Amino acid sequence: MISVVYFGTHHFSAHILESLIDSKLFDIKLVVTQPDRPAGRKKEIQKSPVKIIAQKYNLKIEQPETLKNYILPTAADLNITCQYGLIIPKVILDTAKHASINVHTSLLPKYRGASPIQSALINGEKETGITVMLMDEKMDHGDILKQQKITIDSDDTFVELNNKLLAIAPDLLIKTASDYVEGKITSQTQLHDEATFCKEFTRDDGKIDWDKTSEQIYNLYRGLTPWPGIWTEYNGQRLKLLEVKPAHEKVKQGKLISQQDKLFAGCAQNTSIEIIKIQLEGKNPMQAKEFINGFKNIL
Repeated sequence: MISVVYFGTHHFSAHILESLIDSKLFDIKLVVTQPDRPAGRKKEIQKSPVKIIAQKYNLKIEQPETLKNYILPTAADLNITCQYGLIIPKVILDTAKHASINVHTSLLPKYRGASPIQSALINGEKETGITVMLMDEKMDHGDILKQQKITIDSDDTFVELNNKLLAIAPDLLIKTASDYVEGKITSQTQLHDEATFCKEFTRDDGKIDWDKTSEQIYNLYRGLTPWPGIWTEYNGQRLKLLEVKPAHEKVKQGKLISQQDKLFAGCAQNTSIEIIKIQLEGKNPMQAKEFINGFKNIL
């Protein structure tokens, strides 16, 4: 078996970890994940999804606040990282006998950084994929071992695209890691001049700019749904648009109108979107018809 120290935090990473365990090819010596943190409106302390999986299989867990002076308590054939959330210092990367490997949800060198899935959707990309790469001290900078492409459908949101990538990532990682340890793969240097970068999104990034076209706003919705979501301020009210799609109604830019129980918003260049589901601040989510009937004073 190939021994592994696994670094990860989020849901995608938890699925990868469980796939490594299920394959019976890897001996997970240690799981390093971020500390339990407050989450949700009640700010209750929650374990990371990776910690939950690690506990399910009685794996050894470490949760350092920072890796700055962290000493890895065990070494392994491979360090494997997926959505851990912190830059891993070279001194830790170098502890692995064979390599430190990262699973990244884009076709590097495109979309290095924290939000490759969201950024691909917001920018209207037609394809993306998984990159399994060697790690160095720079973010998403190391040599590429293997990549696998997938098509992005025009109505994919973050949830659908995340699931598509999750469907291919475990098998690609398992085969690539095994082949690398056996000396069957030669890495390829990234084309660093072609690198693009993406940031971590906040709620403010979801504010709609009505100077954008319906396609651009729809792509923003696709990338930022379900979190942080897209929203606008209208007649003194904050409205979160939970479900939208491009439309063909003639609506003045930046205005909301209702037509036969449907709700439309005007975008740039004489384009528009239909708002199917909406949430008024402090209220429950509602369908457009319910919003139109209950809050005519806002329109």
